[in-house]
Amino acid sequence: MTESRPHALFSFGTLRDGRVQTALFGRAVPSSPASLVGYTTRPLKITDPEVIAASGLDVHLTLECRLGSTVEGAVLRLTDGELAAADDYEVDDYARRRVLLSSGESAWAYLDANPLRSAARIVIAGDSIAYGRCDPQGGWAARLAARHIAADETAHRVFNLAVPGSTLADVAEQTPGLLAARRPDTLLVAAGINDSAVPADAPDPDPAGPAHLGAALASLAATARDHNARLVVLGPLWLDESRTADYEGLRFTEARALHLRESLRTWCAENHVDHIDPWDVLRDRPGLLVDGIHPTPEGHEVLHRHLTAGQDAARAR
Repeated sequence: MTESRPHALFSFGTLRDGRVQTALFGRAVPSSPASLVGYTTRPLKITDPEVIAASGLDVHLTLECRLGSTVEGAVLRLTDGELAAADDYEVDDYARRRVLLSSGESAWAYLDANPLRSAARIVIAGDSIAYGRCDPQGGWAARLAARHIAADETAHRVFNLAVPGSTLADVAEQTPGLLAARRPDTLLVAAGINDSAVPADAPDPDPAGPAHLGAALASLAATARDHNARLVVLGPLWLDESRTADYEGLRFTEARALHLRESLRTWCAENHVDHIDPWDVLRDRPGLLVDGIHPTPEGHEVLHRHLTAGQDAARAR
């Protein structure tokens, strides 16, 4: 039987332990020293008895973004089956995502499962909802920025690059040239609802969404990877179709928004990219939408609470 191609996995913790490797993979796997710039580590309490038994430890480490820091570790070369075993070993607090090592090699690493909890420098790219339209306080993005910066004024930054009317293709085209000076570790993309719009006079719009979403998302993933930033995709929001029959010459339907939601969720799952799904947060709550699409100030506050739920408790563990 031909052995599957090797996967590069950056480990900074217990997976480097020969006992753990033997327990998981049945052998000590090939590895070499490696480092990851832009991250530090913090302790994480483990409660899974099988993980504790394999490692002998009830406190593991998790990665946290920090400009100027470096984490030393090793690259493990794993087969498909061994990578799946590593996935099973890691608890739900971790998610396997792509990182760029100091050597320039792209590798998998287990990061904090909550992408915003572990972020330090966040760039937000998106449309009018991310921009904060209909909210004098700047929407959920401004609330997130205020909270994030207050947690660590020295190290934390948030840059909102959202442009009203943007599609995902627009964001994919406009974002690359804007990132270098901002040195992000997290690229939060909140766009896509404009991709689902059709002319208001369209007789019977196809419920399916545009076919180019995958290409735009792949381009954004490559842009994030070039800057060693973590791509996080947010959206779409529920919309009140009864009030969007003719919105500035466009028509938005719940069916197309749901198709967009499923397309984003599927693409992110298949490509190991974080997807934050806020659909149910505003679902069937039309009073939280100004015009059927844009949240009211209260709606933005509800979204902000959803985005930051559980962060303080998790950091304190």
